[in-house]
Amino acid sequence: MITVSPWEGSGAELDARVGSDPDGSFTHLAAWRDVMHDGLGHDLLPLAAMDGRGALEGVLPLVRVRSALFGHYLVSMPFLNAGGPLGSARARAALTEAACTEAHESGADLLELRTRAHPPAGLTLSQRKITHLLPLPTDPEQLWRELPAKVRNQIRRPQKEGLVARSGPEECDPFYDVFARHMRTLGTPVLAYAWFRAIVRHFPREALFCVVYDHDTPVAGGCGFIWRGGCEITWASARREWSRAAPNMLLYWAFMREAIARGARTFDFGRCTPGSATHAFKRQWGGEDIPLEWGQWRRGRTTATPSPEGPFFHLATRCWQRLPLAVTNLCGPPLARCLP
Repeated sequence: MITVSPWEGSGAELDARVGSDPDGSFTHLAAWRDVMHDGLGHDLLPLAAMDGRGALEGVLPLVRVRSALFGHYLVSMPFLNAGGPLGSARARAALTEAACTEAHESGADLLELRTRAHPPAGLTLSQRKITHLLPLPTDPEQLWRELPAKVRNQIRRPQKEGLVARSGPEECDPFYDVFARHMRTLGTPVLAYAWFRAIVRHFPREALFCVVYDHDTPVAGGCGFIWRGGCEITWASARREWSRAAPNMLLYWAFMREAIARGARTFDFGRCTPGSATHAFKRQWGGEDIPLEWGQWRRGRTTATPSPEGPFFHLATRCWQRLPLAVTNLCGPPLARCLP
C-alpha cells in the first residue's frame, strides 16, 4: 500500500532517495525548497510516497506558480527542465494521482510534470521542447579532436581576440550582468538576482558559473549544474555587441572542460524549441537530440506555461526591448517569477 503526503523528513534523507534512483536529477534535490523560497518567494511542496512500513518509496517536488496576469500553474520543476515523479512504478503512479488531485482541487489551469524518463501514465504528453546530449571523454584534448573542424575554428576566434573564460562561484555577479542585458535584448523579463545568489548559497558543489571576458568586461556567461556524472548548462547568454567574436563558443568550451575536470561524462545543452536557432547552435557540437516528454493535466484549453514565443507577447516584447536596463532589471523579476 502506498500513501502520499507532504514530506516532513530531513533533506539528507530525501537526497539519499533521489541519489539512489536511476532517474534522479539535481532538480529533485532538497535544497531547491530553499532556493525557490529565498530566490522567488515560491513554496515548494515535496510530496512523498511511503510504503506500508513507512519507508520513502518515491518523491515529487511540486511548486505552485500563480498570478492574476498569467494564470495558475503547478510545475515540477519550474524554471528547470526536469523534476517529475521518482521511485517505483506504483510510487510514481500514486504521486501523479496526488498531483492531479491537488491541481483539480486548487483550481490550477495546468499541472506540468517535467520528466526525463517514464512519462506519467494517464496524462497528456507535451513534446514542445527537446534537449541535446553530448558524451564527454575523460580527456578534454580527446574531446577537442572529436569536435567538428568548424566548431574548433569558432572556439579559436575569441581566443585569438584575447577573450578568456573563468569559472567559479565568484562569477555569479558578472554572469548576471550579461544575463540581464541579454534578456532585455530578447524582450523577456529577467529572473531575480536573488535567485542566482540562492543557487550559489544552497548548491556550493553542484552549481557551476562560467564567464567569458574581453579584458575586464563580461561578454558571455552561463550557469549550470554538475551532478552524478552529468553537466547541464541551464542558463547561458552573450552580449550581442560581441557576437562577431563568438564568445558563446568559448563559453561552452569552458563549460565542457570544467565538466570533464569534475568527472562529468555527459554534457546537457539544456532545453530548446526544435528547429530554432538555439537548436541549430547546439547540434553543431555533435551529440544527440532527446525529446522532453512532459506529462500534463489540463483545465480548459491551457496547453503550456506562458511563453515569450507566443503571439500574445510579441507587442510586449518589442516594448520591453526599448526600456532602459535599470527599468527592466527592476520590473523584470516580479514578472519572471510568474513565467515557469
